[in-house]
Amino acid sequence: MTSSDPPRSLVPDRPDWTWVLERPCPECGVDVAELDIERTPTLIRENATAWVELLAGPDLSTPRKENHWSPLEYACHVRDVFELYHYRLGLMLSEDGPHYPNWDQDLTAIDKDYPSSDPAVVAVELTEQAHLLASRFETVTGDDWARTGFRSDGAAFTIASFARYLLHDPIHHLWDVR
Repeated sequence: MTSSDPPRSLVPDRPDWTWVLERPCPECGVDVAELDIERTPTLIRENATAWVELLAGPDLSTPRKENHWSPLEYACHVRDVFELYHYRLGLMLSEDGPHYPNWDQDLTAIDKDYPSSDPAVVAVELTEQAHLLASRFETVTGDDWARTGFRSDGAAFTIASFARYLLHDPIHHLWDVR
């Protein structure tokens, strides 16, 4: 797909994925309750490495499944998720019970023109965002894991549940493109 091609008609992803905190994902198989939150920085960096390897491969612009993004578009999304969660984690660490502004991932994909992105640039940016987020998680200790934050739809998270919820997203999207 080039920037002159009409955008694919995708079904917006609107489900409330917070259920992954309660049970394993039936699609990708990840059970975030089993993840050691102390390993969050390592898991973020390992995931970023997998995305960089994928971005060095062929055929990044073709979706693997109908009504899904291409591997390149998912990589852009993961980059932006890492950036967003770095911001939100900063709020949770510096404020009591912050409420995050809404984020529309589909609008972001359009505004940033994901299909026209350069995979090499995305690989660098994704790595940078993963490093920033992992480094921020390395500062979380003790009672910090119980600090809270609230999504615009009212969903409440502790930093521990926030970490688990976050980790499912890039892991699941690797599953989407493999």
